[in-house]
Order: sequence, then structure tokens, then C-alpha cells
Amino acid sequence: MDLLPIGQFARLSRLSVKQLRHYAELGLLTPAHVDEDSGYRYYHPSQARQALSIGLLRSLDVPLAVIGQVLSGTAGALGHVRDDLEAELQRRRRTLASLERLMREGLPAARVVEVEVPSLLVAVTAEQAAGDLDIGRATSACVARLVAAWATGVTGAQEGTQDPGRTGEAGERGPELIGLFPVELAEPCTVEVALVTGAPVAGAIPRVLQGGRFAQVTHVGPYDQIALTSHALLSWCAERGHPVSGPIREVYASDPGRTPPDQLITHIQIPLEERPC
Repeated sequence: MDLLPIGQFARLSRLSVKQLRHYAELGLLTPAHVDEDSGYRYYHPSQARQALSIGLLRSLDVPLAVIGQVLSGTAGALGHVRDDLEAELQRRRRTLASLERLMREGLPAARVVEVEVPSLLVAVTAEQAAGDLDIGRATSACVARLVAAWATGVTGAQEGTQDPGRTGEAGERGPELIGLFPVELAEPCTVEVALVTGAPVAGAIPRVLQGGRFAQVTHVGPYDQIALTSHALLSWCAERGHPVSGPIREVYASDPGRTPPDQLITHIQIPLEERPC
């Protein structure tokens, strides 16, 4: 047999001996022959193409499990990898934008005020988020469901039913939405969004959103930079000994469909409890 020892085959395929052994254990690249006495592994030169293909795919951050699918000819196996890389790229771009804002403006020091918030009748929908990096998707999913329900309500109002919308400063109606977030976002968590309305909303749960005294800070800018302003609010609470309990509220005061991202206004609120003795 025209076989190559593992060291020579490693040089030919531009992989390390350790990698070849690992790929053999995973069943991605099985040696053509293993000596029963010595345990030495040998490869056929025709396996070099497959070995080089594995190296190419790994250089493109393709997971080993997906590489197995590609090598077996599974159609569309790389599609999910492409989607994951695109999502990571978008996250990196958002992170870069936040860093650039910090470079321009320094650490957040937004003005915090104490406000009295009335109790509100709301309709709430929820979405499970895998972690802090999934919060944006989960929030968007909740908003999309509620906005669709609100649009249906507006159509009904034109026919004489109750209108769940509100009139903004410019006289245009829009849904009044409030995001509700747990204090800890590192682990899988539930994100909720509330639509202020006394009318039933299909697919949403009616609830009374309790009022009270809140610490509030106003964020101006894209939603994906709200964490910067939240930092100032959390710091304010910590400095004054206010325990931070959830949910943390985001009151969306602007219509993103009509407002440029850098002009979006969001009021962030944390309920204030009595200081511990």
C-alpha cells in the first residue's frame, strides 16, 4: 500500500499530528491503516484533499460538527454558520459604536431624577432570551407582536371600538410601550414588553403595572446603546444605597419608525425602595 506515516501526512496536509488524531477520534478523518502492534497511523495520499478541506473550513470558524456535515455533502450545512457569523458581526459593530460614544463623551454621567409613576393598565407579552446578547432579539419579538395588535386596535377604533394608542406631542398616534427587564441578564431570562391599554389584546396578558417612586434617567440615542445610560442610573442607585429590584423599565417615548436612531428618547426607570436600616 502506498501509505504515508502520520508525521509526513501532517506536513502534506498542513495540519498537526495532534489535530489529525483529534479528527480521527471525531470520525472526520480516519487513518487508512493503523498498525495493530505499534499503533502507528498511516494515511493514503488521496486523503490529503479531505484534510486540507478540514483545515480550510476551520480557518473560516466553521465548527467541527458542521464540517462533518459539509464533508458528507449535507445541503445548506454552512447556512447557519454564515448566519451566526453575521449576527456576531452586527454585535461587534454595536459594541464598536458604544466604544466610540464612550471615547467622545466619557463614562456616562446622565442626570438622574426621582419621579412618581402612576399605576397603569397594560397588556404584556413575553419572550425567552438566551442571555444578555439575546435581549435585543427578544425585545424586538415582543414589540412586533404588540405593535401588530395595536395596529389592529387602531383599525377597530376607526369603526367605533376602543383605541389602545395615545396621541404624541406631534399629534400622531402611536403605541405606548414599556420594556420590563430583570436586573440580572447574564443567564437565560424572560423579557417582557407592556402595551399601555385598557382593552383586551390578543395573545397578551392583562396586568396592572404598579406605580410608585422611581429613579429615572433619559437616554437619547440608539436602543443598542441604552446600557451606557443604564450604567449611570445603576451607579446613582448604588451610591445612595438604593437596592436595585426589578423589573427595570424602559419607557419608549419615540416612534422608531419616524425618529432617527440618534434621536430616539427612552426613559429608564428603577423602582425605589426604602433604604435598609
